[in-house]
Amino acid sequence: MAGTTPGTPRVLRAMNDRAALDLLLEHGPLSRTRIGKLTGLSKPTASQLLARLEAAGLVVATGTAAGRPGPNAQLYAVNASAAHVAGLDVNAQRIVAAVADVTGETVGEFELRTPGRRADSVVRQVADALDGAVKEAGLTRSDVHRVVIGTPGAFDPGTGRLRYASHLPGWHSPTLLDELAAFLPMPVEYENDVNLVAVAEQRLGAARGHEDFVLLWNEEGLGAALVINGRLHRGFTGGAGEVGFLPVPGAPLVRQVTKANAGGFQELAGAQVLARLARELGIDDEAVRGPGTHHEVAAELVGRAAAAVERGEGGPYGRLLDLFATGLATGLASMVAVLDPEVVVLSGELIARGGEPLRARVAAELAELAASRPRLITGQVTHRPVLRGALESALATTRDEVFDTSR
Repeated sequence: MAGTTPGTPRVLRAMNDRAALDLLLEHGPLSRTRIGKLTGLSKPTASQLLARLEAAGLVVATGTAAGRPGPNAQLYAVNASAAHVAGLDVNAQRIVAAVADVTGETVGEFELRTPGRRADSVVRQVADALDGAVKEAGLTRSDVHRVVIGTPGAFDPGTGRLRYASHLPGWHSPTLLDELAAFLPMPVEYENDVNLVAVAEQRLGAARGHEDFVLLWNEEGLGAALVINGRLHRGFTGGAGEVGFLPVPGAPLVRQVTKANAGGFQELAGAQVLARLARELGIDDEAVRGPGTHHEVAAELVGRAAAAVERGEGGPYGRLLDLFATGLATGLASMVAVLDPEVVVLSGELIARGGEPLRARVAAELAELAASRPRLITGQVTHRPVLRGALESALATTRDEVFDTSR
């Protein structure tokens, strides 16, 4: 057929190689016979494939399968040391870095506290965080094939400046990305932190198998990730999903929202409003009076409210959970009206602390506010989801490069 590329033997072998490597990643160690059955390859072809991958350093023999009649079958697995990647999760208080091998296993992690950092220290602190994780993994910086850095906001592809994150000091220099590229020896990519949570949920968690979904994140800030036809939608400036600035009923209309770093939806259902709502409802305990941050106080209040509802109690805590759910559903209704997603994933510590009582209330409110009825599910990647998403993003690209045997 005109315009198509014929399947040359080299290309077909590379396709079979990648299929086998993906199966080994999914299932763990497999025998030659099992690989043949899963790929549809004959025994001789499967043997040649494994020999080829072993010679390329992509597969290693890991032992034998016992418990069956006859000789024990040799098992093969992906060579974990074939490549390593790193991910960084950045916020205003700290940088968390991790290194994973090509199988996805985290082999090193390091947290660098960054209170009151100066603008000229960002490159050094990124390097220090990365080096801490690399050292923990027993590697050197040159062993890392790729780094993905997750930050609040997004770097404008036209200017290279970080937008929508004025609370992140030191990251707004127009030359920062060039400085980091010059300092680090491997390819470096940058992604919005909530988008990386969506990557983690899509690959490992609640959104697996879904091509169209919205992820609503509520932790230190309120944001969303939009996945359409299986791909992240970032928008023209990278600002798609900055829904904290979304004007919504029930919240004051804020102008110059990026300078104020505040907006309608954030003022309606963000962490900073929970303590105020609690006081208005007459809740006056240590959770409200405590010295914690807005985020810490809000998480404690939502957790107590959910626990009270689960015990069958109503009262002020039950009303607090109702108001929080209504606020979340109000903003979600606007997104659902435009995107009509199959699934909405609710994520972030505030939502996680609310558990099923909060999810059920948001779903009930959304059913009344939105014309379509997406399924609401809670996120499943709860341990450092931004960092996990950064690693998964780096792994996807690195595997495409390292597992390509056609070259």
